Amino acid sequence: MPSRNAPAVRNRAKISVLVANDQPIMRDGLRCILNAERDIKVIDTVADGSHAVREVERLAPQVAVLGIAMAGFNGIEATRIIAEKSPAVGVLILSVHSTPVVVQRALDAGALGYLSRECTGEELANAVRAVAAGNRYLSQGLAEKFLDHHRGLRRGEQAVETLTATERNILKMVAEGESNPGVAKLLGLSPRTVETYRLRLMRKLGIENLASLVRYAIRHGITPLD
Repeated sequence: MPSRNAPAVRNRAKISVLVANDQPIMRDGLRCILNAERDIKVIDTVADGSHAVREVERLAPQVAVLGIAMAGFNGIEATRIIAEKSPAVGVLILSVHSTPVVVQRALDAGALGYLSRECTGEELANAVRAVAAGNRYLSQGLAEKFLDHHRGLRRGEQAVETLTATERNILKMVAEGESNPGVAKLLGLSPRTVETYRLRLMRKLGIENLASLVRYAIRHGITPLD
């Protein structure tokens, strides 16, 4: 059934959509859901990212709905290429991968919208309409997680400014896998002093374990690891 929020479409062309997903049942399901809307028409479905890029260039749909885990190019790589070659096409990502980091990568690549697969058919249709109009769209749950993540980043940016040069060096070395004795040798300190520095760093940054310390260093550009 059409969404309750579907606008009147008399004398107006339907929004053309290309769907790219590696799972046949998802492609068929998305086609059925979107074609049930009075103002949306799926004009093609493909199974991989490289095919999606070619078909977007050939068909010029208004919206491309892409999954993330696809052969050829993954969804983020395909988004980047589409944004470069076909900037008039709005990309909407639909994926089970919904961490703030993945969402940010998709947006940085040029996606206008991002939905979790937990979304309803009505939300999917509304997201397609928003992206076709050139507007950004994040499903509500993702938007809240995304904002919380960026608040945390801002707090981290404030904390990183308080680190001394020695603390930054130790953070970088630890994040890149150096042991306490290794850091101690490189900096001319005792292993006990390095351990004290590391514990102080974790308290200052509000971090509870080594894995989080590594992620913090990557997130704030202290180490180039990714």
